[in-house]
Amino acid sequence: MTGSPSHRDAWKPLLDDLAGRRTASRAMGGPAKLARYGAAGRLNARARIRALLDPDSFDELGTLAGGAESPADAFVAGSGRIAGRTVFVGAEDFTVQGGSIGASAAAKRARLARLAGQERAPLVMILEGAGHRATNALQGHTASPNDLQAIAELAGRVPTIAIVVGPSAGHGALTAPLSDFVVMVEGSGALFTAGPPLVAAATGEQVDKQTLGGSAVHCALSGVAHNAVADDAAALALARRYLSYLPSNAWQRPPYAGAAQGNADTAPRSTDALLDLIPPDARRPYDMRAVLDTVFDAKSVLEIQPKYGASVLTAFARLGGHAVAVLANQPSVRAGTIDADAAAKSARFLDVCGAFHLPVVFLADNPGVLAGTASEKAGILRASARMFAAQHRLRVPKLHVTLRKAFGFGSSVMAMNPFDAQTVSYAFPGVTLGGIPAAAGAATAKQDDATRARLVANEASGPWRSANALSYDDVVEPAELRNVLLAGLARAGERLTGPVEPITHTGYLP
Repeated sequence: MTGSPSHRDAWKPLLDDLAGRRTASRAMGGPAKLARYGAAGRLNARARIRALLDPDSFDELGTLAGGAESPADAFVAGSGRIAGRTVFVGAEDFTVQGGSIGASAAAKRARLARLAGQERAPLVMILEGAGHRATNALQGHTASPNDLQAIAELAGRVPTIAIVVGPSAGHGALTAPLSDFVVMVEGSGALFTAGPPLVAAATGEQVDKQTLGGSAVHCALSGVAHNAVADDAAALALARRYLSYLPSNAWQRPPYAGAAQGNADTAPRSTDALLDLIPPDARRPYDMRAVLDTVFDAKSVLEIQPKYGASVLTAFARLGGHAVAVLANQPSVRAGTIDADAAAKSARFLDVCGAFHLPVVFLADNPGVLAGTASEKAGILRASARMFAAQHRLRVPKLHVTLRKAFGFGSSVMAMNPFDAQTVSYAFPGVTLGGIPAAAGAATAKQDDATRARLVANEASGPWRSANALSYDDVVEPAELRNVLLAGLARAGERLTGPVEPITHTGYLP
């Protein structure tokens, strides 16, 4: 109203106080610490969030948590966008009290994870911290919800990613195995229940961080993490790419990427190059990765967990623009034999893919599950049973192709049975099949020479008897592989559209 007095002067000290507090919080550990931290070419917590998100899309929560003594309480958090879609993100700030979790940060972590579930958007956690702050023990403890409870509730509802950019111990490290996808930065990222000093105090073992829990441990041996990359920038880019294959939540379908999204390879085409890549002799190895690159949309294959359980490949890809999951035996590693690690990796992968409605392409070429005393001690029977149950429980389109061989339970875990809800089930000419390899089986059963010869001849007879009995829908040429898979997706077209919701299961995996 004209002539009314202005209250700007009265507001000024309040606004100046707010601006000062915001500035102090966003200063993180201060110029000296930030300079030392960045001297090795590493990004700080706020720079990591900026690199992860679309430009100028970050909306922070809990900016003033921790007060002047602990800016943002060593945990920068909020929401933003990746490729235009909302995500929630939190980053431990190592420049403030070693990224440890104080009382305010604990509340902020729980709030962030609960918001991700409430708003049905992915959650990305960037880890580099010492776990719960030692001085927390000096404060009164109040039982309250924590972020691990909330993250566990997100499973199968929204995608979750942990990016391990530095050492992460205790409570913070537990975020990783609760997440769908874990990326580690080589040489700096590490995960452990307790760091080297506590290990030495508890057990007397002297060990450095990387030997204890670096990417060489968790991406290749333990299977706790999925992919290792060279630096922070690569880790953040990989997280963005991973999310591009998935819906924002289990109430949505995976996003389509056609010509409008820069994908020029969505049409049918021949895969005649497979005749050069795949030797028809099932005893000769080849690299299944080259097959995937030939069959699926150009440059669309993203392998998940490449160093763990390496006799099976798990990957996201696009087929005619549609996001799909791929489970394929790797004949260049132990002839594609499935060991306990490969089975465990596959079961977990299939659970995530089923939860977010990705059709699964199975490419089988294996001599079975791994036999022997070491394999039995590793639990191959339970691990392969779990893999079988995971593929059986899928409610998404399943597209199976036997390329050269599939023996015993190695065929079942790769979804060969067309009466197990497969959309399509195909074989290449010349495949060899059986409960066990014929020669070994005949010798074990002490069959006579004539029976042994008939068993070997039957095994070598190709897929014709199976196709005759409809164990396969058809026998296809390698040059037709992409196109028959595209046709399979078209057959399942009604299941690729329409409303969806989170998948629920009765019972449990073995």
